[in-house]
Amino acid sequence: MKRQVTILFGLLMTAAALTSPQTASAQSPPLSAGPVEPSLIEDLIAANRILVDKGVIDIRGHLSVRHPRDANRFLMSRAIAPELVTANDVIEYDLEGRAVDAKGRESFSERFIHSEIYRARPDVMSVVHAHTPSVVAFSVSDVVLRPVIISANFLGEGVPAHQNGEFGGGIGRAELGRALAVTLGKGPAVLMRGHGMVTVGYSIPSAVGRSVYLDVNAQIQSRAIALSGKMMHNRPPAAASGTNNPFDREWEAWRKKALSR
Repeated sequence: MKRQVTILFGLLMTAAALTSPQTASAQSPPLSAGPVEPSLIEDLIAANRILVDKGVIDIRGHLSVRHPRDANRFLMSRAIAPELVTANDVIEYDLEGRAVDAKGRESFSERFIHSEIYRARPDVMSVVHAHTPSVVAFSVSDVVLRPVIISANFLGEGVPAHQNGEFGGGIGRAELGRALAVTLGKGPAVLMRGHGMVTVGYSIPSAVGRSVYLDVNAQIQSRAIALSGKMMHNRPPAAASGTNNPFDREWEAWRKKALSR
C-alpha cells in the first residue's frame, strides 16, 4: 500500500510540473514583434539573390536583418538555397534562436551566428554568413586579409580569424555564437578558419556591399601576392576610407536586377 501511495504521489507531482505556468511558458514560442514593411522583406530577398549572383554566397549561406520594431528579434529565411527565398520563407526569431512561428519550416542550424551577434552588437542591423572561397583561403593562411582597394577600407587593419573546433566546424549552438561574436568584436567582418566568413552592417545594403567587396579585395590581394610573393600594405588616408560607405549606388542597381527575375 505504501509503495502504491508513493507511485501515485510521484505521478501527481510529474503532472503538476508539466502543467505549471513556468513550464508552459518555457515551452511556448516567443511572441512576434509584429509585421514589417513589405519593402524590407523584398530587400532581404534581393540581398540573397545579389550575393548568389556575385558568387559570395553558396547554397548553404544565409543572411538576416534585425526586426525594425524590436531589437531582440531578427528575420531570416528558412533553411533553403538563397536564390530560392520568397516572402513565405522568412521566419522571425528571438535572440535565443527560437522561431516565433516556424510553421513546420526548417531553420538554419547556424542561426546562432546571427542571434549572438545581434545580442553583442546593438549597432548591427544585418548579418551575412558565407563560405566564399577567396576569403576562406585567408582563414587558413598566416597572411592577414587587409584592405587593398578603396571599397574595402571598412576592413581597417585587417580581418580577425576565429577558430571553432579543431577542424573549423559550424556554429550550431548559442555558446559557439557568443565566442564568434567575441572574435568579431567591434569590427565589420570575421573569418572562420577552414569554414567561411561573417560580415555585418548597419543596414542590408551595408552588409551586402561589405560582403561583395570583401570577396573582391581577397581576390585582388591573392593575385598581388602571387605576382611578387609579397604585398605592400596599401591603406588610403582615413578621410577617403569610406568606412561607413552605404553602397547605395551599387545597391540600387543590384536590387533592381535581382528583383527583375
